[in-house]
Amino acid sequence: MHYIILDLEWDSAYSVKYHRFLNQILQIGAVKLDTNFNIIDTFDVTVKSAFSKKVSGRFSALTGITTEKMLSGILFDSAVDLYNRWAGSDTVTMTWSNSDLFTIMENEEYLLNGGRRFSIERYIDLQKFIQGEMRLDGRDVTNQVSLAAAAEIFGVETDGFDLHTAKDDSLVCVELLKKCYNKERFEALVKNTSDPEFYKRLKFKPYAISDIKDKDIDPNKFVFCCEKCGNKAKRTSNWKYQNRWFTANFVCRECNNRFNGRVSFKKTYDNVIVRRKICDIKPKAVVKKDEVPTLSEGV
Repeated sequence: MHYIILDLEWDSAYSVKYHRFLNQILQIGAVKLDTNFNIIDTFDVTVKSAFSKKVSGRFSALTGITTEKMLSGILFDSAVDLYNRWAGSDTVTMTWSNSDLFTIMENEEYLLNGGRRFSIERYIDLQKFIQGEMRLDGRDVTNQVSLAAAAEIFGVETDGFDLHTAKDDSLVCVELLKKCYNKERFEALVKNTSDPEFYKRLKFKPYAISDIKDKDIDPNKFVFCCEKCGNKAKRTSNWKYQNRWFTANFVCRECNNRFNGRVSFKKTYDNVIVRRKICDIKPKAVVKKDEVPTLSEGV
């Protein structure tokens, strides 16, 4: 078995044929490792765009890939064939976040007639694994951490690498993997891409449920108790949906405590995430007649 760390660089280009912008892959870089994470081989290829005759200035400045270099590259289908022969079989592929997989699927759909041809058997999101190790190390990680930031946190020297080039980004990932590897936690995140659920789960986009009659909503979540005395409260207004929250006013029959109850439902692939909170009801401001401001002359 071998491990592969795969990285892609892509640029946005407009397709006249499909009438939309696409993130076309313009560079494929990868590193192949043995079971001890020693480097066996590397892969690096530039892809010629099928949609554009030039690269954007931002992409060129970030990656160092000029229009001339892109135009001298090979077409995407040939690049994929080369990569697959290089990758071989019995591999676990890693990328820094699963955004590369979305770009691969988009390029396969529009450039390979929808056939999934990239050789990825088993897969792990390396960014997810590294961030998990950060949390276990006591670091507060709430947002996605960039590769450069992760390298700095773990003391991986990057001066000798050209970040934002596919092969060198893969090499930086190798050093991070060596510093953070835990066999049990790593293998728990490895997924088999041949499982039909893998790509269904990947494509699923979590969303906020806005229909109060949705079948995935548990009606019991709309029941609120008074925070002061613990008794069941009575709803005094209709439910309204605002800013992804269902909201309604409540009153406690025992202590007359009044409050606003709020519930949100987020549908994920596996379940529904429910959040509830209680807020004080702010009294409406009363403006006396003699306090109403008047317009000054000339305003």
